[in-house]
Amino acid sequence: MAKAFASQGDMAEKKISFTEVGEGLYAFTAEGDPNSGVIIGDDSVMIVEAQATPRLANKVIECVRSVTDKPITHVALTHYHAVRVLGASAFGAGQIIMGDTARAMVVERGQEDWDSEFQRFPRLFEGHESIPGLTYPTTTFSDSMTVYLGNRRVDLMHLGRAHTAGDIVIHVPDQNVMFTGDIVEYHSACYCGDGHFSDWGDTLDAIKWFEVDAIAPGRGDALVGQEMVNEAIENTRDFVESTYRPAAKVAARGGSLKEAWDAVRAECDPKFADYAIYEHCLPFNVARAYDEARGIDTPRIWTAQRDLEMWAALQG
Repeated sequence: MAKAFASQGDMAEKKISFTEVGEGLYAFTAEGDPNSGVIIGDDSVMIVEAQATPRLANKVIECVRSVTDKPITHVALTHYHAVRVLGASAFGAGQIIMGDTARAMVVERGQEDWDSEFQRFPRLFEGHESIPGLTYPTTTFSDSMTVYLGNRRVDLMHLGRAHTAGDIVIHVPDQNVMFTGDIVEYHSACYCGDGHFSDWGDTLDAIKWFEVDAIAPGRGDALVGQEMVNEAIENTRDFVESTYRPAAKVAARGGSLKEAWDAVRAECDPKFADYAIYEHCLPFNVARAYDEARGIDTPRIWTAQRDLEMWAALQG
């Protein structure tokens, strides 16, 4: 019998931190679990990333209520993944914002992603029975849009493909702070199973162009100061390239998925083995890198059955 995914045995509670990354701006982090962001405007609040369930979203709300009693009116979702969006109902926000592409991905593969992620990482779905269904946005945009929370300007932008085809970032100009979703991580493995390796570096360059003073990343600690921001961007770049390069070499010579797995491990284990969710991400990262190197531009939809088939192939 094949061994379980690493994440299926990860049941330890993570310590929550709530870090101010700019005036009225906060990063909700939890030792490598999915992060959320908080943007407090003159008269209302925007949440960035909704967590996987309403119960987990309530932990974010508790932190918000420790610093403001203003109503939560907007939830911005950087992409479609279940662990980011299925808790949205807890916030009671009138506006739920995604990019156009992310909404299309909810329609195309949202249920399959939910089923797959629930099997892979059960701890992140604490209180799953409270999820009312797939999360659909009330508002979408193509390239960019601006929301005003009173006088506070919040810019939402699609800068390019990376973690998914539909990633967006949220920039608050008055503090020069950005919420990047899973495009940027800090001492946490990047999940690349739905990613676009060849585009990811260009998207990181687009983020770097802003020379932001702080980033709330998708996973890992809040990044405060340009030195820490740049370190995280370059570390993310190294992770993505170190995953893709060995898999692409194997694919180019007609090697197998298992050979790609061995090659990526040889490259990445020495640098990243101690990163949060590294073992969880690796099989999905290798499978996607191998596919992209063989010319499959659109990531294949992960299902619970495909997860198991891929894992069995890697155990062979």
